[in-house]
Formats: sequence, structure tokens, C-alpha cells
Amino acid sequence: MDVYAPQAWKPHERPNLPGSPSTPLHSTPRRIAYLIVGFIVAITGGLGNALVSVNLLYAQGSLGVFQAEIQWLPAAYVMANVSMNLLLVKFRQQFGLRLFTELFLVLYAIATLAHLFVHGLGSAIFVRAASGVCGAALTVLGLYYTLQAFPAQHRLKGVVLGVGFSQLALPVARLFSTELLEIAEWRGLYSFELGMVLLSLGCVLLLKLPPGDRIRAFEKMDFLTFALFAPGVALLCAVLAMGRVYWWFETPWLGWCLVGGIILFTAAVTIEHNRRNPLLNIRWLTTANMVRLALAVLLIRIVQSEATGTVGFLQALGLQNDQMRGLWLVTLVASVAGMAASALTISPGRINVSLMFSLVLMAIGAWMDSHATNLTRPAQMYVSQALLAFAGVFFIGPVFVSGFGAIIAQPKNLISFSLMFSMTQNLGGLLGSAIVGTVQVLREKYHSSQLVEHLTLMNPLVAARVQSGGAAYGGTLMDPTLRSAEGVAVLGAAATREANILAYNDVFLLIAIVAVGTLAWIVLQHLWQLFTARRAAAPVQNAQTGMAKVSLNNSGS
Repeated sequence: MDVYAPQAWKPHERPNLPGSPSTPLHSTPRRIAYLIVGFIVAITGGLGNALVSVNLLYAQGSLGVFQAEIQWLPAAYVMANVSMNLLLVKFRQQFGLRLFTELFLVLYAIATLAHLFVHGLGSAIFVRAASGVCGAALTVLGLYYTLQAFPAQHRLKGVVLGVGFSQLALPVARLFSTELLEIAEWRGLYSFELGMVLLSLGCVLLLKLPPGDRIRAFEKMDFLTFALFAPGVALLCAVLAMGRVYWWFETPWLGWCLVGGIILFTAAVTIEHNRRNPLLNIRWLTTANMVRLALAVLLIRIVQSEATGTVGFLQALGLQNDQMRGLWLVTLVASVAGMAASALTISPGRINVSLMFSLVLMAIGAWMDSHATNLTRPAQMYVSQALLAFAGVFFIGPVFVSGFGAIIAQPKNLISFSLMFSMTQNLGGLLGSAIVGTVQVLREKYHSSQLVEHLTLMNPLVAARVQSGGAAYGGTLMDPTLRSAEGVAVLGAAATREANILAYNDVFLLIAIVAVGTLAWIVLQHLWQLFTARRAAAPVQNAQTGMAKVSLNNSGS
């Protein structure tokens, strides 16, 4: 029997695309089981990287590495996650969902288990890369399981939930990762990650997806494209992830990575542009609609990086992760609410409205945070962060649906859309973090210079502050000179803290401006589309009116 021969499907069972499961009718208990498994698989795909990302400082101490070295962990995840979307779609199409599901979960479990016995930065980077590969696979797998839980008339809601489940990984990781570190330091994180992988493997073995169509998908030139594209994207990711750490203009190898990434990426695009059956449809990706969609997602992802700035701001005030638990609980609830609201209101005709609504909430939230002071604590940021979390999850589903509609009409562009969506999500996150970190450093230096300029011992208030700061050491330091030096150090630390607060306020304000600018661009684009559609419909309406008048005249005569 030829496994690549088209199968006979009932109308309601036919898979939408090769490599996707069929959609038979299920009983209600089975639909609920598919929804639960979809949630477990999707959250597993993002939770491993989220646990590491929110605990980089603790992982740095446990592994005994420098701050710059530990940044390779999230960078390795993004490098692998973006590139593997090139091959994963065709792997599912040619070898089937069952092998795809079981192979990547088993490989993920083996890599995580091995890292528990090998203590070092190299093995940690390898596990993060494996997590990136499997995270790309599990995100799609979770979506497929979630879709099985919904009948055809509600399948768009299933798409929103399937895409949104993975977005909950970050607030969930912030809630309880401290307890995992207390169990066995960094091994506690990886033990939990291993447990989630094994749980997902058991779930997919017990509840299998319905079969789908298989086709011969791979071509020899696909692997040449991947061999150029994967290292090219990896080099670009390295620049975005490490540029702020090593500083952009002071590290020559960053420049060479950028040059190499551009050359390799350009070579891959050139090959695909001239192929008869390309892996990436460059002509389709460069159409006006797809460019606008990619740019909108990229800008919104940059705006979402405000959450990274919030964590940095609270840490600058001396707060630890367990002291922010109330804030993360609020963001988790808001994220769930955003996902539910998006699922209930999803409609292909309301995509632009959903994006506008999300950007309005993001702009309000970032603007509220831009008024923070040294008295601001997590409780004062509940409303602003809830708005940002709600909007951040609310927009994901509509964006995915807007591009997926074009895929149903042209299935050959599935890989191109998957790559575009993955790149804008992951590289947008890296770019946003890089912008937040860079602007914060630059503005901190500026505000620090402005504050220190006015700190002179000739000012009685400054002298009194130095004296009061040194008085705290009166019981241990008998030398007045040493006490005065400690007072100066205390005042300097306070000035640095205030400079950091002002810098983060500038970052939050910048993000609010970006959100407003993106909103204005989408509104103008939406109005232009309405105008052109109305202008195109006017001649047709006039022609129909004229024909009606002629018909009436003829009948009257």
C-alpha cells in the first residue's frame, strides 16, 4: 500500500493540509480529553525555556559562569526554534504525525535527562537548543490536539486557544520557579521540565491524533537552503541577544556575526527565489499584505517587551522573584482572560479591530508604568501589567488566523507562513529585549550624569545626607574619614537607583510611543483599505443602478 496515495475521507474528516490530522466526529468526553492534552503539550513546549529565562541570575550562580555567558541559554533556544520551522512542516507531511510526535518528545526527554548528569554551560546550551527544536514541534502539536476538541463551526476558537496556551508559560514559570530552585537549584528546573516532557509523551501515547494525508515533501535543495538559513539566523540571533551584553560597537566579533548572518540569509533567499518549487515562497512573503502583517506582529512583539523592563525595574529596586508573585498571578489571570476574550470574539472580519484594541491597552499600560518612582511596588503595577498581559495574548490568535486563511487557499505556502510567524515572534522578542536593555543603559548614564552633577558637599543637604549615611556605620567604624566615605557610597548608590528608575520610565514611555505609532499606522491602513474597497465598488453599483433604470424604462414603454 502506498502511504503517500490520497485517502478517501468523509467531507467532515478531510484534513485541511497534508501533515495535519483528519477531523472525525468525537464524543464529548473525548473532546475534553483532547483539550486537556492540547494544553499540556502546548504549555510544555514553552515552559522549559520560560523557567530558564526567568531564573537566569540563579542559573548563572549555579553553573558558575559570567553574566554574558549565561545569556547564551535563551539565545540558543531562539536559534533552534526559528530554524526548525523550515523542516518540521515537511517532516510531518512526509513521515506522518505519529513519528513526528513521538520522535521529538523522546529526543527532548533524552536531552533533558542527560543534562541532569552533566553539569556545565555547554550541556545547558545543548539542552536549550533541543528545547527550541522540540518547542517548535510541541507548539504545533498542542494546536492540533486543541483543534480536535472543537466542532467545525467553532474551530477558529480552537485556533485561538491552541496558540494562546503556549503564551501562558511565562507567567506560570514566574509563579512557582522559586520553589523549584529550592529543591535542587538548577536541577530542580530541569527535573520539572523532564517531568512535563514525560507527561506529554504519556498523554500523546494514550490519546493519539487521528491520521492525516502524507505526501513526498522533501527535495534535495531543501537541505541546502536549511544549511544556509539556519546558521544565518543563528548568527543574527547571537547579535541581538549578546549585543547589549558585550555592547554593540565595542566587540568586533558581533560585527562579523552580523556580516556572516546577512550573507548566509541572503544566499538562502536568493536560492529560494529562483527555485521552481521553493521551500520558502519569497514572492508571496514579500506581497503587501504579508509584509504589513509581519511588520505589525514585529512591532507588537517589541511593545510586549515592556514586561522585560518591568522585571528589570523591580529588580533595580531590590525585589526578588518571590516578592513579585502577586504581580505574576495578576498577569496570569489577565492572560487567561485575554485568551478567552479573543476566542469568544474571533472573526476574520475583525482582525484589524482586535489589533487596534490590543495596542490601545498596551499603550495605556506602558504609559501608566512610565510614572514609576522609588516607592512603586508590584501592587502599584497590577492594573498596568494586567492590561499589557491581556492585550499580549488577545492579539496572538487573530494574527495567526489572518495569515492562516491564506494558507487554506494556498497550502504550499504553509512553511513560508510558519517561518514568518515564528521569526516575527522570536526575533521580535529578542529585538524588543535588546532595545529595552540598550535604551535603559543609555538613559541611565544620562540621568546619572545629571544627578551626580548636582551632588556636591558644598550643598548643606548633600552634606547632611552623607553624614546620615555614614552614621549608620558608627558602631563599627570609629574613623570619621571612613564613615564619611561610606556615607558618600550610600549616597552614590541612591543616585544610581534613582537614575535607573528614571531610565526605566523613559523606556516605558518609549514603548508607549511605539504602541501609539503602530496603532496610528494600522488605523490609517484600515481606513485606506475601506476607502479603496468603497471606490472599487462604486462603478459596479452605478452600473447596476443604470441597468435597473433601463429595465424600468423598457417595461414602462
